[in-house]
Amino acid sequence: MPFMKGAAPIRRTVKYLEQGALVFKDSVRIVTFHFNNNHSSSKGAEDFVFWHFAQMQYKNPNIQLCVLNNMTPSPFVQCFFDSGSKLVLDVDDQDKETILQTVKRIFCKTEETLQAEKLAKEMKTNPANFGYQCTSECICEIPGQVPCSRWVSPPKEQRGKFWLQGKDVEEDD
Repeated sequence: MPFMKGAAPIRRTVKYLEQGALVFKDSVRIVTFHFNNNHSSSKGAEDFVFWHFAQMQYKNPNIQLCVLNNMTPSPFVQCFFDSGSKLVLDVDDQDKETILQTVKRIFCKTEETLQAEKLAKEMKTNPANFGYQCTSECICEIPGQVPCSRWVSPPKEQRGKFWLQGKDVEEDD
């Protein structure tokens, strides 16, 4: 397999990308990572980008993520919001797990928010769901389905009285 070559090829598998825990808030537009390669104070930031950058791109397709290396004396994470404001997070001499927890706490959605969004998306997007709080209240509202028997009387062939008992339904009504 050609995609399993290179440094840490596990990072390119879909299973690994889906395990990413960093889903940014809706107000975040751009996130930039600034660090120096092969510098002791930037080691945590470099490792963080190496292991989590692809996951962040996969989980946040509408957010621009940039890596700017060898351009700054100390490592930092800069986040730009849709209101025009920005926030700078100093990650000097921090390991990748500390950076992960800090970024997750400040810039990302909470677990409760993610669960609520997942439930709302599941309820709204699946056309097989119908009923209360779904896109359609009744199966008859979906195109191609039989109309409700409360509004339109079904044909004789679909009524049990006609084909099970052999009666002409029109006579009994």
